[in-house]
Amino acid sequence: MNPYAKYLGDLDPLEAIAATPRELERLVRTLGPERAERAPAPGKWSPREIVCHLADCELAFAFRLRQALAVTDYVIQPFDQEKWASAYGAYDMATALAVFDAARRWNLALIRNTPREAFSRKLTHPERGEMTFQTVVETMGGHDRNHLRQIESLAG
Repeated sequence: MNPYAKYLGDLDPLEAIAATPRELERLVRTLGPERAERAPAPGKWSPREIVCHLADCELAFAFRLRQALAVTDYVIQPFDQEKWASAYGAYDMATALAVFDAARRWNLALIRNTPREAFSRKLTHPERGEMTFQTVVETMGGHDRNHLRQIESLAG
């Protein structure tokens, strides 16, 4: 099960994840530094915090993708995003964008050079059940689209 599939729609997941760094940079420029710090409501993340979250998730996806290819019957280790977010006050937007961009380029190189048959490798998410390497790639794309929409609504 992929809870982010609805955000991906008919988009090719590889094209979607390849486009995200440019889209993020465009949105951050549109927002400017002041609006990037404004949360839309109490308890919601500001655009800067969303970019920090995307950087964190890209690091998690990097590990998951590699483990899925290296370990038979790999079980994903979930993480508590709110606990990770408690450190976001320490990170600036430029660093978050740089981390996301570098890790995304690294992950894209891996995905693009992964043999097609490996996309059906199975792994398990304790909360979502059995999935494949392909599902992880699709999750990345849908997750990106969800958060890009959130930032876009604040940049509007």
